[in-house]
Amino acid sequence: MRIFPLGDSAATIEFGNEVSVELNDRSIALATDLESDPFEGMIEAVPAYASVSIFFDKNVTSFASVKAILSRSAGAAAAERRYVSNLIEIPIVISGDTSADIARVAQFADIDEDAVLDLFFTRTYRVYMLGFLPGFAYMGEVDERIACPRLETPRSKVAKGSVGIAGKQTGIYPLESPGGWNIIGRTDRKMFDASADQPCLLKPGDEVRFVRC
Repeated sequence: MRIFPLGDSAATIEFGNEVSVELNDRSIALATDLESDPFEGMIEAVPAYASVSIFFDKNVTSFASVKAILSRSAGAAAAERRYVSNLIEIPIVISGDTSADIARVAQFADIDEDAVLDLFFTRTYRVYMLGFLPGFAYMGEVDERIACPRLETPRSKVAKGSVGIAGKQTGIYPLESPGGWNIIGRTDRKMFDASADQPCLLKPGDEVRFVRC
């Protein structure tokens, strides 16, 4: 475990550097604890794969004080799940227009396209973290046989709702944006709504099951 500054108004506590449900649970548990009982000057606690970044008002508190708080709090945030996890089904359309890279993934795996989809749809995916875009959920893990690496040259425009694979991760583009993930389908589910009480459909710790429609 290490704690280090992230600029002059944030700190990161890192539990490891691997994709691990245990480490992710610990990160989410600590972020949940901090959000439910924030220290003076705390603005937000954001969990990632195996770390938490804590943003604070530097006019109220300091990195040294935050580091001391995190050192004490980290021991209490064991890997037990102390947050609400939802199982969410997301329908996706597979077609020539919505699945631009399905042939590339099939070639990578040396199987046909139907077999790629069978492998993709049979798994339930964990939301490890949000990032890149508002509501973009990094999920895993994709079956290693279809864990196709990112495109060498990202596209300048990826349609909203596109479902992609990048190595052992999968994710859904909540907005139209540039991107280099392998696009295998598209959903109409709204992943981000700034006007909603909970703007992001998915949160860290949730589980997602994709359904073909």
